[in-house]
Amino acid sequence: MARNDPLRNFRYRLEIDQVTQANFSEVAIGETVTDPVEYREGTEPSHVRKLTGLTKYGNITLKWGVTNSTELYDWHKKIVAGQVQSNRKAVKIIVMDEAGVDQASFLVSEAWPTKYDPSDLNGKGNEVFIEVLELVNEGIERTR
Repeated sequence: MARNDPLRNFRYRLEIDQVTQANFSEVAIGETVTDPVEYREGTEPSHVRKLTGLTKYGNITLKWGVTNSTELYDWHKKIVAGQVQSNRKAVKIIVMDEAGVDQASFLVSEAWPTKYDPSDLNGKGNEVFIEVLELVNEGIERTR
């Protein structure tokens, strides 16, 4: 019988519409939460019913080492300039197995940058200069 080992969290790639930047050091997928709404009619027993409320999709946080590529920063600049509607993108996060074969994927819909954060600089340091981009979205779906 073939083994079905869990996937590792370090083999992944992102596809962001037309943006070709890769090599993210970290991708954090926010949680999806559906709020419960408590409800009770006056003639019912003395306990509440739980109905479904709004579903909230957590933000996606991308971290990568700074290079000469500015595509993701340019995307953020367009949002700051008020061009949100025309700059919403589909983001696909693909997790691969040890052989590099796609095994799981998540589709993030209507994503746009809400936060850009370049890391601090330190003249005494020797760490990689990291950029962080946080994306809000209107849906996260596991597609595979």
